[in-house]
Amino acid sequence: MTRSAPPPSPAVDYFRWLALASAGVVFGWLAVDGIARAAGLGAGCLGHWPLCNGQWLAPVSRSGALDLAGRILAALAFPLILATSLAAWRGYRRTRWVVWPAWLALGLFLIQFLLGLLRPTVGLVLVHFAGGLLLLALLGVATVVAFQLRRDPRLGDSLIHFDTVSRQAAVAALAVFAVQVAGEWVSATGARSACPAWPLCGGTLLPETPLGFLAVGHRFLALIAGVLLAGSVVAAWRRRGEHTPVVISASLAAAFFGGQVLIGAANVLNAFPLHFSSLHVVTGAAVWISVVVFTVLAMQYVRIAPLKTAAVVLTAGRLRLRPVLVDYFILTKPVVMVLLLVTTAAAMVVAGRDWPPADLFWWTMLGGALASGGASALNQVIDHDLDKHMARTARRPLAQGRISLPAGLAFGLVLNVASFYVLAVFVNLAAAFWAMVGSVYYVVAYSLFLKKSTPQNIVIGGGAGAIPPLVGWAAVTGVVDAPAWFLFALVFFWTPPHFWALSLLKKNDYARAGVPMLPVVLGEAETRRQILLYTFVLVALSLLFTPAGVAGLVYLAGAALLGLGFLAHAVWLMSQPTNKVAFRLYKYSSYYLALMFAVMVADRFFHIAI
Repeated sequence: MTRSAPPPSPAVDYFRWLALASAGVVFGWLAVDGIARAAGLGAGCLGHWPLCNGQWLAPVSRSGALDLAGRILAALAFPLILATSLAAWRGYRRTRWVVWPAWLALGLFLIQFLLGLLRPTVGLVLVHFAGGLLLLALLGVATVVAFQLRRDPRLGDSLIHFDTVSRQAAVAALAVFAVQVAGEWVSATGARSACPAWPLCGGTLLPETPLGFLAVGHRFLALIAGVLLAGSVVAAWRRRGEHTPVVISASLAAAFFGGQVLIGAANVLNAFPLHFSSLHVVTGAAVWISVVVFTVLAMQYVRIAPLKTAAVVLTAGRLRLRPVLVDYFILTKPVVMVLLLVTTAAAMVVAGRDWPPADLFWWTMLGGALASGGASALNQVIDHDLDKHMARTARRPLAQGRISLPAGLAFGLVLNVASFYVLAVFVNLAAAFWAMVGSVYYVVAYSLFLKKSTPQNIVIGGGAGAIPPLVGWAAVTGVVDAPAWFLFALVFFWTPPHFWALSLLKKNDYARAGVPMLPVVLGEAETRRQILLYTFVLVALSLLFTPAGVAGLVYLAGAALLGLGFLAHAVWLMSQPTNKVAFRLYKYSSYYLALMFAVMVADRFFHIAI
């Protein structure tokens, strides 16, 4: 049995973050160089390395900007990789799967630098690209092993261990590497234009030119890599489902690979626009590093845990398939999802001044649903301990253990990745960007930090629920301009009175769970006053839509009536501070938001009709 590596000293604990930063900079360097090549921009910076045409800033062309960005990232990568290798030697000298990759990365970087000084040819481009992938992989190995050493010293020193899962993952990683190099070959030779159809090359089964065969060969390799990766991911779920790092890395690798296939098809069918070509390059790098991480983790866990028996897992899965699917559906918070999609759809109508095209509408709804469901699942993963102490949430699948935390985490991450690629391919990048902003806002800013740290959690965190109208607006217009922010503000100021009314009803639950909601920290009287104050602000804001030109008179009449109802409920709660009145306010506020956006749609169609 191989002796376990000693844990690193606290003095060099910073190595983990240094290695992670190095890998991140190399990832960016590969992405920028790949975008420049995929876009066919050529060399934008000539001579006087590292300057760009004799200057540091303000290159005169887009190709010059990309070349300069690549040079800056390369210049930043060198001191980071050098520091990483020195830190590895200092603190991990006896941990060979940290120190070896770090020092090999330094040597490979120097070789990459020298290759970059030579006149580019197709062969040299392929060697340089393959070296970049290996450089990223080496830094990824050192980073993963260093982080895993903090979990268990047995996960460090002896890495090459094979079982069913790790063997399949390693084979899939080799296949992905081959696909990446083949894709670079296709791009460097211009073979991508030889096959303008997808997945086959035009109307014939076989291409008619050597470049066509190269393009089809790349797609065939991608198919093989996809099958191998899918098999390794299924094996990871069936046999190592309780090991969170393994199943998460496997699931993300599969999700990114699926996004890469989607982007690749869209790239071909749309004649290789720059935004799809760029996203294809970045996603390829994401696929590669995620598969490398999955392979390393799969090899590590061979040492500390035996494989599950697949037959038992499959039998259990068949017996519980229907309730499990229901639990995953519940994990997406479908009621919340519907309300968010209503605001998204209404924003599309208001932005386009008509009902949007059916395909644009349904793809936006699908992407929005995936983002909402994924963020909700991640929120429940973070809150699973809190949920156990609250009557309202104690029966959730994660709180009761009907879905494991690794499964819930993987489910949420995959839905968010899928959302991004669905919106990017079938809608536009602006909508995909804002959907991701909403998810990150909700999961990181609100769920991880605000919810448990301040009674203003709902006020600040309300921005997450206000993002869907921006997604809908961007889906139609491609931008988010001033009127869209009115819709954002409406949801933002609606959120505090809505959730504070609920917190009045569930004050004891929040207190038991340790969540500093306003009634728990400042009392019920102050909460009622804050509800009334925010309701006044909300109603006043809603009436500004018409003079600002966002909506018309039909909307103004509806907003006034609905706002008066909201104010009446808030005043009623001040005069009769009972749970019954708080519940009525909470229920009314739920209808209020949906009806406000419905009134916006009605106003838009009224103006179309006249």
